[in-house]
Amino acid sequence: MANNEAPISKLQQFLPPDTYDEVLHYLQRYKVELTVTKERKSILGDYRHPLHGKSHRISINGNLNTYSFLITLLHELAHLLQFEQYGNSVAAHGKEWKTIFSQLLERFLSAPIFPEDIRSALQRSLRNPAASSCADDVLLRILKKYDRRNPKLILIEEVPDQS
Repeated sequence: MANNEAPISKLQQFLPPDTYDEVLHYLQRYKVELTVTKERKSILGDYRHPLHGKSHRISINGNLNTYSFLITLLHELAHLLQFEQYGNSVAAHGKEWKTIFSQLLERFLSAPIFPEDIRSALQRSLRNPAASSCADDVLLRILKKYDRRNPKLILIEEVPDQS
């Protein structure tokens, strides 16, 4: 089944306010084919470098909250920038990727985009970012607070003591 194409402006609905122009700059500069996918259980996003005349390709799960979506997109853009600079000669989540990802995060942390709890968790991780936001337990729990959840469901840590 063919993918449904949508105008790039639709991307705004997946991003926090005031981030679209900066994200669009990267997507256009590097000619990225961006796909917003249905939920995948094993990954939040994916980067594929150009092969056989194709563009850089990034896919991001469309069920993520806007902050998780942006962080995941920046994670995948860091892979793209790493590929542009080093090709396949360095580890996928090695020191080069960590440096590039930290620099991308810093650009977005310099603007008032993230709520303070997310901002704080991201700043803490800048020196040694995890290979996935899921691997950073503190960041994962904070980002989960911004998910659209069934109001009848609560997390274990939200259950009062002795309940």
